Amino acid sequence: MTVTIDNIETNYFDLGEKSDYAVVMLHGWASNIELFRPSATLVSSKYRVLAMDLPGHGETPEPPTDWHVDDYADFVSHFLTHFGVKKVIFLGHSYGGRVIIKLASRSDLPFEIDKIILVDSAGVRPEKSKEQMKKEKVMGMGKKLLTHTPGILNKLQGMVGSADYQAASPLMRKVLVNSVNEDLTPLLPEIKQSTLLIWGTRDTATPITDAEKMEALIPDAGLARMEGCGHFSFLDNPALYNAILSSFLHLN
Repeated sequence: MTVTIDNIETNYFDLGEKSDYAVVMLHGWASNIELFRPSATLVSSKYRVLAMDLPGHGETPEPPTDWHVDDYADFVSHFLTHFGVKKVIFLGHSYGGRVIIKLASRSDLPFEIDKIILVDSAGVRPEKSKEQMKKEKVMGMGKKLLTHTPGILNKLQGMVGSADYQAASPLMRKVLVNSVNEDLTPLLPEIKQSTLLIWGTRDTATPITDAEKMEALIPDAGLARMEGCGHFSFLDNPALYNAILSSFLHLN
């Protein structure tokens, strides 16, 4: 299904009995809502479940400009207002978690956040390795030398960037840079909701140390470790993941 939000034709699904209280699932970077459908179907036995492909991902077109995380937070807020949602449980994987952290830090939301579930969430800016600093130095030199030859500069950026960066369009590359350069750690103590952290112990994109930092900084947080799972822990071991969700959301 699609709905127009902020002039963007947005792909979404809406499961379960219609209510102004919903579980809202936000996917990760370069991902889409279909990865959530099995767990969303489970959760919809008790709750209304809403999920949308964020602009520039899945079947939703790119945003009109190089958005920051706050712009995505605005978009999600407008989406929920459109559907009349007054109370939410947010669940976010990776980049979706980044958007949720932004929303949870706001005091003027048109809805109440009841609980939060962060799955292998982004938001903690990692310390730069020697290899990363070397890449940034190369890029800095490249920008100075190739200012008037953007085609070559873009090629250089693709060569030294991450896999997500290389796979993204020119506009979404700017969005990605805007996002990863923002450290959301200072916002974590402002999250007042009960927060469940679900993490793969072998996650290399957002390592378990990020989860431990979030658990320490969020006042009411608990960490569920999924042993042997990677960044997509909910796909690596769906049975365990669904059991954790069922317990936290009292589905049984």
